[in-house]
Amino acid sequence: MGVTGEDLVEIRAGMKPGDPSVITVNCPDKTGLGCDICRIILEFGLRITRGDVSTDGRWCYVVLWVVPRSSSTKIRWTSLKNRLLSECPTCPIPFYHDLVDPTTSQMYLLKLFSADRKGLLHDVTQVLSDLDLLIHRVKVSTTPDGRVIDLFFITDGLELLHTRKRQDDTCERLHTVLGESCISCEIQLATNFQQGFSSIPPAVAEELFRPELSDSEICLQTLRPDLAKLKKPSVTIDNSLSPSHTLLQIHCADQRGLLYDILRTLKDCNLQIAYGRFLSDQKGYREVDLFILQCDGKKILDPEKQSALCSRLRQEMLHPLRVMIVNRGPDSELLVANPVELSGKGRPLVFFDVTRALKDLGICIFSAEIGRHTTSERQWEVYRFLLDDSLEFPLANARARSQVVGRVRRTLMGW
Repeated sequence: MGVTGEDLVEIRAGMKPGDPSVITVNCPDKTGLGCDICRIILEFGLRITRGDVSTDGRWCYVVLWVVPRSSSTKIRWTSLKNRLLSECPTCPIPFYHDLVDPTTSQMYLLKLFSADRKGLLHDVTQVLSDLDLLIHRVKVSTTPDGRVIDLFFITDGLELLHTRKRQDDTCERLHTVLGESCISCEIQLATNFQQGFSSIPPAVAEELFRPELSDSEICLQTLRPDLAKLKKPSVTIDNSLSPSHTLLQIHCADQRGLLYDILRTLKDCNLQIAYGRFLSDQKGYREVDLFILQCDGKKILDPEKQSALCSRLRQEMLHPLRVMIVNRGPDSELLVANPVELSGKGRPLVFFDVTRALKDLGICIFSAEIGRHTTSERQWEVYRFLLDDSLEFPLANARARSQVVGRVRRTLMGW
């Protein structure tokens, strides 16, 4: 078709501060491409304000208007373009596609030994994010003398961590940010890496992963007072407007990663988007119109399938992340969970956002780890943080726990 690799992805920066940048992806299609693009954009700290997508089943055209999610977000545009290019099929492929990514980056182990202090874990996470290093698993523990051993299993978005220069630059950046608290830093190849699995007590797992939400959880007043009147997302299916496609219409409150959650659900259901439009207004609402097809190329006509899809989308948009504090012996443990895609990929920046929220609250993390938990319906990524008590938030107090859970969830949802 005369399209070079560089032409597959184009990024046009906003003309002045505050203007959205425009990302255009024009490449061969594959099932779940929109989800993969949105996950990368979310990972790079960008918020999608508007979007259009169209495909004929072989070639896809996506245009997204994006803005940084905060004024302090530093966007690595070259790295972003390279990551988006890596998701584009290099040549036209069949309409349907294996959901499992055939390529995996080499895993490395970052060992960091340091003195403990408030916000230490988030500062390390910030450095790794700025360097385009992706965290896949973490094991953090505090020794009796107040020192911290951090083990980060990471991959390199630049694919350069095998070089001594990239390793030295990473350790030097950590030393600079952590100062005298950093005792030693070492990076090595992680051999025989396996994703850890969390052993969660059955009663806690039942509460954390239950499919149905209570009215208090559905109600948004405590998190978004300005959107209190919008209690539930509106999800409808219409087969009358197109002779060959099912129209999926969504009207809901805005939140971080909203489009990713919608497209992730459609990808996991093996549904193909033929055309879609994503709009926003000034009041914090989002409207999404998607013309979709089943894996057999036909409309969704079965009422049970329609109901199941709408129900799942409502749940994924209302509760894409689970947050709770439980007792772990005499201590308090913060649990955060998000569903894993069928491709095995988890949600970006969860660890970053949780550690940021806890740092802002002045709560120290005694230990932390990331693992997976499998239920009868799906696999979850579980983040576990053993928290130190604080004078402002005594975690034995139910009200203090509720405040911490609310702050963490608001940070994760971008509220």
